[in-house]
Amino acid sequence: MATPEDEPRVEVRRSARRRRTVSAYRDGDRIVVLVPASLTRAEEAEWVRTMVARVQRSERRVAPSDDALMQRARDLSDRWLGGLATPSSVRWVDNQRSRWGSCTPGDRTIRLSSRLQGMPAWVIDYVLVHELAHLLEPGHDAAFWAWVNRYPKAERARGYLLGWSTAARLELPPGEDDDAVDG
Repeated sequence: MATPEDEPRVEVRRSARRRRTVSAYRDGDRIVVLVPASLTRAEEAEWVRTMVARVQRSERRVAPSDDALMQRARDLSDRWLGGLATPSSVRWVDNQRSRWGSCTPGDRTIRLSSRLQGMPAWVIDYVLVHELAHLLEPGHDAAFWAWVNRYPKAERARGYLLGWSTAARLELPPGEDDDAVDG
């Protein structure tokens, strides 16, 4: 039996620009549901239930554990970076609102934003490859991008993340731009 503390925080954003579509995504500890402003409160409530359930199903299906992330990072390093990028840890974090992942080359740690959970595996793989490449090249210079671009879906994943970020910003009230695309 679900208890109130088991229920996710939900934020509903109504948009006059949105005509027919409803969408939802995880943003840290909450689920954001984007709905047309023209919906009745009853329609909104039904869509919120539907979309929250969809996000939760997607997260259960896609979000690997920290241990699985570490193994995935090792596999990606072996496949695309010649096994040269060896992190000491890879884990999900909830405190990254302006980037998809981060890497500290000094201690070889990689952190992925929990906002990636529920996204396609090839997008998560791209962010992992991006952060692994920082273990080889700390900056974003040509040598760094040469490593990242060994991953065959790099450009496609960058486009996906840019589109996701742009869509999220379009639904925010003016002045609340909280999602920079950096990687």
